[in-house]
Amino acid sequence: MSKILIIEDDFSIGEMMSIYLYEDGYEVKRAENGGEGERLLRQFQPDAIILDVMLPDIDGIQLCANVRQTSNIPILMISAKSEVSDRVRGLQTGADDYLCKPFSMRELSARVQALLRRSHSFAAAAAELSVASTAPSHAQTPPDPPMKITLDTEKRCLLVHGKVVETTFSEFEIMKLFWQNQGKVYSREELLNRVRGFDSYVTERAIDVHIANLRKKIETDPKEPKHIKTVWGVGYKFLLS
Repeated sequence: MSKILIIEDDFSIGEMMSIYLYEDGYEVKRAENGGEGERLLRQFQPDAIILDVMLPDIDGIQLCANVRQTSNIPILMISAKSEVSDRVRGLQTGADDYLCKPFSMRELSARVQALLRRSHSFAAAAAELSVASTAPSHAQTPPDPPMKITLDTEKRCLLVHGKVVETTFSEFEIMKLFWQNQGKVYSREELLNRVRGFDSYVTERAIDVHIANLRKKIETDPKEPKHIKTVWGVGYKFLLS
């Protein structure tokens, strides 16, 4: 049974989310402020966090940044703030997804499932890689070339030098499209259509954020990318070498 921590100060919304997710088979605990949320994070050790942006004692964006300093736990940020700048700020801080109020409980549950599915895929792949790396070998393996990139579409894993690199759901969808169509130029609108089905609030500005984050994860120098290239006036393309 997966464990969900809800950090939401609005009692009615918090209770509604708790009841719905409990009925979906999750173990749920709820905190009404950031301080209590941090305490439950240590004690409860949840598999995912639903985090409200506006809390009485600490800004949810700051709390997200605090969590990201020590953990890669999936974070779904929720807020009544629906401006693009607010959503982009949340994603840049480290949230894996952003859901604007009001929202349906069915959509909330679907997004939680997606976050957990991706998180479990990464954990399984990391465990397999850990076992493989500790296996005895009598032959000396030559060093990998700079920034060796691999994408496992079945396990939904992005690997750099054989190590799993965390991506958001939308980042992986963009990377998968690039990987399967290397050298093809995609406009921002085409990339937007690729991920819109998973994140109804994604915008062209958010696409730029996803591209910037992917470059940080796979490029030796994100300021002079060798793999994810900007095609000025058109969009982006991906080159493996």
